[in-house]
Amino acid sequence: MRLKRIGVATLVSALLMILLLFPMDSYISRPGSAYDLTPLVEVDGQPEKETGTFNLMTISISKATLFTYALSGFSNERKLLSADSVRRNGENEEEYNLRQKRLMDNSQFNAISVAFEKANRPVSVELNGVVVMRVLKKGASSTLLKTGDIIRQIDGMPLVKSGDFAERIAKKELGDSVRLLIEREGEEIEVDISLREIPDSDGKVGLGIQFEEDRTITTEPTVKVHTSNIGGPSAGLMFTLEILNRLLEEDITKGYQIAGTGEMLEDGTVGRIGGADFKVVAAAKDGMDIFFAPDDEIPEDIKRMNPGIQTNYEEAKKAAEQIGTSMKIIPVKTIDDALDYLNQLEQK
Repeated sequence: MRLKRIGVATLVSALLMILLLFPMDSYISRPGSAYDLTPLVEVDGQPEKETGTFNLMTISISKATLFTYALSGFSNERKLLSADSVRRNGENEEEYNLRQKRLMDNSQFNAISVAFEKANRPVSVELNGVVVMRVLKKGASSTLLKTGDIIRQIDGMPLVKSGDFAERIAKKELGDSVRLLIEREGEEIEVDISLREIPDSDGKVGLGIQFEEDRTITTEPTVKVHTSNIGGPSAGLMFTLEILNRLLEEDITKGYQIAGTGEMLEDGTVGRIGGADFKVVAAAKDGMDIFFAPDDEIPEDIKRMNPGIQTNYEEAKKAAEQIGTSMKIIPVKTIDDALDYLNQLEQK
């Protein structure tokens, strides 16, 4: 009898472990937290003068288990996301993580560029090469390049300006060999690759990779941003405001606790992001006074394919109403919209 009870207990324990730990091919999203950008941004020689704060917002995205999958149906602060709404078609976890890191890097690049432009200070940009974001199966590079490789040179010639890589590869023909100088995990390696047809490309010839340009921006004063554990582009707007505030004589926070979200594009436009509703929930819990939300314009064809789709501002406004917060939700299409709003604020 005792052995039978032990067997039942073992079975129950095994079932519980499966419920709690067995990963599913979907994700759970939850509200994260507000992060004061003051300690995360360094601008050389510029003191931290804010009487208020600019804050980036996060959401938590984790692999769903059987238990969290079921739990998501009973909580307003857990949202089930399909794998294809998080990862791109065919994208594995390594490629997804690299893409999130690159999105954060690009958001910082654009934030610095736009902030210095608004402060009427010059910047210089240097191309370092291209980053391999994905290597296509059965493509020319499938056994030779890896996700995260940085291509520095083609046929002994450095990549020096935007568009160099694509232009040089486009001049090659089927079967042509190219010699690449790549950086992999801090080491430089030379690789020879013969060009083939790109899989599923209707006969186009190339290396069979997806890539992004790797650029360095140089400023005076220098700017450093510390976000090693945060990915994605959604902090771009708030980084821009924090950096700009360090460059200006006045304190544009005016004593308020200011949160927000939105990708910062190179022209100063604030781009759409995911999770605006949960970021509002987190901002309200952390006592924010103001929340900037992208007032993005949704194309008509997207509306037709996704009935009921809302702008980030509409999502944020609805979430604020549902939780009954007094935090102000401010729509912004560009960095100028945010600056105009801050300019008319009275000092707190």
